[in-house]
Amino acid sequence: MKFTEEHEWLRVEGDVVVVGITSHAAEQLGDVVFVELPEEGTTVSKDDEVVVIESVKAASDILAPLDGEIVEVNTAIADNPGKVNDDPEGDAWFFKMKIEDMSDLDDYMDEAEYKDFIG
Repeated sequence: MKFTEEHEWLRVEGDVVVVGITSHAAEQLGDVVFVELPEEGTTVSKDDEVVVIESVKAASDILAPLDGEIVEVNTAIADNPGKVNDDPEGDAWFFKMKIEDMSDLDDYMDEAEYKDFIG
């Protein structure tokens, strides 16, 4: 997995990249009460706001980590936002995207670098 400074994780599955938030981000947010996901088929550019997430503490946006197309969204977390707190780095992924250049992932931190970053 790769990690962004915005506390997102990126996991390659075949020809798509799965995007979610880290356990650290979920802890900082507190209890998640609402998730608004993008539409499948949406083309996004890096740093576009693509997900709105609200918790008892704050509202936050999840940014597109890469240029690409949203090919699948996790409707289970829209129906049950608390899953984000229960399994942020597993079943509570936000969306899957198809990107043009997998080497763009090289710009992000690996797990050891991310652990140092949140230190």
